Amino acid sequence: MSRLYSSISVETILSGSITSSQTSMVVATGTGSALLGGVTLAAGNVDQFTIAIDPDTVNEEIVFITGNSGDTFTIVRGRAGSTAITHASGATVRHVLTSDDLIYFNTAVQPSTLTTKGDTFVATAASTVTRLAAGADGTVLTADSTQTKGIKWATPATGSVTSITAGTGLSGGTITTTGTIAIDTATTVDKTTAQTLSNKTLTTPIINQPKTYIGYTAKTATYTVGTGDEGYLFSMNNAATQQFNIPTDATFNFAIGTVINFVWITGAGQPTIGATTPGTTTISSTAGVTPKLRVANSAASAIKLAANSWLVVGDIA
Repeated sequence: MSRLYSSISVETILSGSITSSQTSMVVATGTGSALLGGVTLAAGNVDQFTIAIDPDTVNEEIVFITGNSGDTFTIVRGRAGSTAITHASGATVRHVLTSDDLIYFNTAVQPSTLTTKGDTFVATAASTVTRLAAGADGTVLTADSTQTKGIKWATPATGSVTSITAGTGLSGGTITTTGTIAIDTATTVDKTTAQTLSNKTLTTPIINQPKTYIGYTAKTATYTVGTGDEGYLFSMNNAATQQFNIPTDATFNFAIGTVINFVWITGAGQPTIGATTPGTTTISSTAGVTPKLRVANSAASAIKLAANSWLVVGDIA
């Protein structure tokens, strides 16, 4: 229990007699708060407030108040060597300090028990407190039932990294004290290794002085562009006229903004750029719906503007 005290408690009297076995008492109406002198008792009878009934008489009894409701008090009888007896109505009730209180303070854990910076209070048994000296730098408190004090200062145990899960972007072996965990360049992009990125989308990147390469394929016969041809350069070389075909969206739906490039390198046949289904796919250009590369070594680009709608720009006729 927590011992509570007040320097402004005001004595009062019992409003009715109590027997030696009663565990409650009632004081004069409206005086309960003054008796406690500003002390608030926690619920559950966990605090004690010491009083004497019939103090300084042969009938003096030391009582602990453990709870109250207004002027009614829950009490523990016959404390500090006194005996529970009957008290008459009108008996004096006074807050007191007993020899038990003084002994309690005298035997309490004293600050002088700790002698060095970092010392700690520890219990060696119930209600038995002693000093645990400060540990060395870098040590930690560790529970140890084999120790007299049940606890000790110890160097932290070191763990081991036994494996790295595949696919996490890291690689490395068992690491106990020191070791290396490396970036797994098979699954992770780093800043130093030469790597090829596939199927990646860069959103609003800033690229300084890039080296740009486009795919190139030489053709000798009519060709319809399709999957994977975005950004490519296709050349044509045939003695007869051949056509680069752009399919309908139903056949292959290029993203809007897609660019495909064409060049006429050699051969008498003048390449054209047209739609596989002219009524569905619209080809716009300064030269009409089926533009031709103007002369050998002419080049042009087809740009998708909307669904089934392309614009051809370049050296066309």
